[in-house]
Amino acid sequence: MTREQMLARQNELLNQARTAGRAMNADERAEFDALQRAIDALNAAAGGNAGSGHFGQRAKATEGDDEDGEEEDEEGDDDSSEKAVEAERLRIRQIEDMCSSFGMDARTYVDNGSSLESVREAVIAHMMQQSAPIRSGIQVMDSEQDKFRRAAADALIMRSGMELEQPAEGARNLMGMHLRDLAIECLQMDGTDERNLNRKNTDELYSLLQRGFYNPEAAFPAILDNTIEKAYREGHKKVSVTFDRITKKGTLSDFKTHDNYYIAGPVGEFLEVPENGELKHDVFRDDKLPTRKLKTYGRQFTLSRKAFIDDDISLVTSLPARYAASARKTINKQVYQILVQNPAVYDGVALFSSQHKNLLKIGTGVTQEAMQTMIMALANQRDQFDEAIIINPASIVVPSGMQFDMYTLFYSPTIHTTDNTQAVNPLYQYREQLEVVEDPTINALCGGMGNVMPWWLLGAEGDTDFIEVDYLNGQEIPNIRRMEVPGQLGFVWDIFLDWGISVMDFRGGVKNPGVEVKTKLELA
Repeated sequence: MTREQMLARQNELLNQARTAGRAMNADERAEFDALQRAIDALNAAAGGNAGSGHFGQRAKATEGDDEDGEEEDEEGDDDSSEKAVEAERLRIRQIEDMCSSFGMDARTYVDNGSSLESVREAVIAHMMQQSAPIRSGIQVMDSEQDKFRRAAADALIMRSGMELEQPAEGARNLMGMHLRDLAIECLQMDGTDERNLNRKNTDELYSLLQRGFYNPEAAFPAILDNTIEKAYREGHKKVSVTFDRITKKGTLSDFKTHDNYYIAGPVGEFLEVPENGELKHDVFRDDKLPTRKLKTYGRQFTLSRKAFIDDDISLVTSLPARYAASARKTINKQVYQILVQNPAVYDGVALFSSQHKNLLKIGTGVTQEAMQTMIMALANQRDQFDEAIIINPASIVVPSGMQFDMYTLFYSPTIHTTDNTQAVNPLYQYREQLEVVEDPTINALCGGMGNVMPWWLLGAEGDTDFIEVDYLNGQEIPNIRRMEVPGQLGFVWDIFLDWGISVMDFRGGVKNPGVEVKTKLELA
């Protein structure tokens, strides 16, 4: 076959696939590629003479060839075929380049005749789905300064007595360093112009450190920040509180009063429709839920000049941990203040009251009769639309010291009757269903042992709302930031947290006013 015949056959293969509305099949693609290789070989052998041959044919036709311009038409067909082939080759190369750059298979897009624009859209969609950067092979390594900062922070924490599961490499070797030694090494690392740092007294070193207070690259403040952050996270994690076992966690995005929450009421019952009768229109009701609002709580503490000179490590370790624990304890106390003090809630009525049908008239200890009454009171509540609801008992909240009576009441298969006989304990079946939550905060709020202390039965979280603790954007761990206070000698940190506590539904709990709680034996 001549070069022109090969080009014509390639064009025929392309037109044949396009007319059928498809890409070339495997056989057509193989033939197309074989023809292209043959054409490339002819072009290489001709060394450019093929172009002069074409001009000669055109000249001959111009001088009087009586083929009525047939050769010119054939030459035009050859040119269009060659352009079509070249365009297809360019499309394939560009598609393969794009797909290979992003880890995609180009074969599908080549075979189905996809345009370059559609392939670009597919590449963008692929990148959005993967949500990951392209691997460049570049690795960012920690500098020696970063490693030292982490090791020094962990060394300070361990020196204070706190345990770390995986301390930074080299941290144990730095545990013997005093704050003065650490300050000298940090100043040298920061490239200070001061000379003979070892000969300066601790007060002079402290003044030099304060110059780098606003420098984000300064090592000593960064080490203190890292140490304090780890310490207060440990304190926040280990503090003993119980409020999160009896409340629901929520989240709010700002400090505005959120009062746009509505609950849809029940729909009407289905009514019988007689033959040729009409369906009756139903209008459902809704009710506004209580408002929710965040407040900010916080404290401030200082690593003073005196503490630095005295090498008081506790101010950057145990003190932040205690403040973080204090945040959790404050929330715990506020929740139990609501239970004990019984304030008016969203409807203007006391949380536990006769109107809400969730308060026993006379307080008792932990008895079978009291438990039965409280379970029935919880189960017989009605919703905002006076419809019956199902609330299963889930938690019993008691002051410290009353849990002994709970175990006796729930874990004994039999009980003594008034006739001094044995009978089945009906509360034995609740032993796995009810969680006993005992908190000494209740004792403290009631004045301590020897005073009357109430206790409560709470419903399951999935059945009803009760008390909700909201956090700003769901963040439970306090924020901490370093700042400088004019006229105060020292590094200062603010620690703060945003939360709000709201009673969402009084139906979630029943209160027993309780009885006097005291020890079985008198204390000395």
